[in-house]
Amino acid sequence: MTLFDWLALAFFLVCWLGYGPLLSLLARRSGTLNDDMLIVRRVWMTAMTHREIRLVDSNLLGHTINSGGFFASTNLLLIAAVGSVLFGGEQAIAGFASVGDDDVPTRLLKAKLALVLLCLSRGLLDFIWSIRQLNYSLALIGAAPEVHTEADRVALGDAAANLLNPALSAFSQGVRGYYFALAAAAWLFGPLWLAIGVAAISCLLVWRQAGSPAARAIRSARRLLEP
Repeated sequence: MTLFDWLALAFFLVCWLGYGPLLSLLARRSGTLNDDMLIVRRVWMTAMTHREIRLVDSNLLGHTINSGGFFASTNLLLIAAVGSVLFGGEQAIAGFASVGDDDVPTRLLKAKLALVLLCLSRGLLDFIWSIRQLNYSLALIGAAPEVHTEADRVALGDAAANLLNPALSAFSQGVRGYYFALAAAAWLFGPLWLAIGVAAISCLLVWRQAGSPAARAIRSARRLLEP
């Protein structure tokens, strides 16, 4: 690896691992879509406790579980595809070596593929944990008793939200893995493309969290929903 490869890789790791803390900082200053959704889901779970028939809530959550299963299955297929090249022997690597820079050493090409595989693998683990927690949330909705006092309803809604919010946060992290895997794949064309790719992906993700029309709409809804 050249110096530019090391610098681009370090930049990638800083953006990939530092994206979560950056979102937390943005949430304190101006708010983010994920932070606003925490409040929206808490209001949703509190409203759920006031309904006698919770069919709508279970259907909405079931749709989210299906989405998580779809992304996890797709992620697994991508991991299998990348892994087949990475661990398929010299013949598979030789057939893939025509992609990107010319005369790339085999070890460096394997390192580039390993970075893509690492992003996808972390995303798969996030999707699996998200689906598990969503199933727990679905069970909690089904087991919610007919409480009578408002304090009990609020407490039950908070408990359900404290389970649902981490589940969907893990789902978001899994989707984010696709973005950074795409940036990691740009390394096949050289370290400059890796740096450009991770910078573009990071800026896109931050804009979608803080400045996109969806973020502004959720922010307006949060103001209406907050007590």
